[in-house]
Amino acid sequence: MTNRLRVEEMKRRLLLVSNSTLHGGGYLEHCQQQIKDFFGHGVKRVLFIPYALHNRDAYAKTARDKFKTLGYEVDSIHEASDPVKAVREAQGIFIGGGNTFRLLKSLYDNSLVSEIKKRVLQDGVPYMGSSAGTNVSTVSIHTTNDMPIVYPPSFAALGLVPFNINPHYLDPDPHSRHMGETREQRITQFHEEPDTPPVLGLREGSLLLVEGNRATLLGTCKARLFTRGNPTTEYETGSDLSFLLTDRQ
Repeated sequence: MTNRLRVEEMKRRLLLVSNSTLHGGGYLEHCQQQIKDFFGHGVKRVLFIPYALHNRDAYAKTARDKFKTLGYEVDSIHEASDPVKAVREAQGIFIGGGNTFRLLKSLYDNSLVSEIKKRVLQDGVPYMGSSAGTNVSTVSIHTTNDMPIVYPPSFAALGLVPFNINPHYLDPDPHSRHMGETREQRITQFHEEPDTPPVLGLREGSLLLVEGNRATLLGTCKARLFTRGNPTTEYETGSDLSFLLTDRQ
């Protein structure tokens, strides 16, 4: 990695949320304080990307209503005549959850992958992702839980961080009679392939804050890290996970 890219990456600010809704609360209620802290007073309008759900109008209204209570106006990219221009002019970006394959295909179809990456890594535009929006911020969507209902031209994602995330990570239930594969087994199978990046399992209620080359686990739950060829590791809320941002060999 060049020195120039290292400098650019120092500008990145990411808030990567496992889930939009936590049991017992409303949309983004469990992380609303972190959202306000993240976008701060410098951002007035947030560009919302609702591509992960079919009903984009309804999804945009949900995001718009919530962000208004937090003090931010929302522009939905599906209402823009020029999506690329909308990204280039965005003060902040939020990509919501839904189907990760549908989301990534739409990002490619609208020529937004490189544009979003440039705005975040080079220009320092704050990026928030939830669920599928967190998936596409990583190296690839290989470790999503979603069904491939559409076929994007590539599984390569935005690459804002050099590892993968598994949102909604579920621990095995020792009392369950379900005999299918656990989430851990599926991620282990991913790591049976060569040159696969680490995978951070974000449980419901967990968030990862990335500021430059520093990453901190936030929220209410531990996170589980899977690394090819190594035992899994648990990290408490507040843990410094900056080591995940170093270059992969």
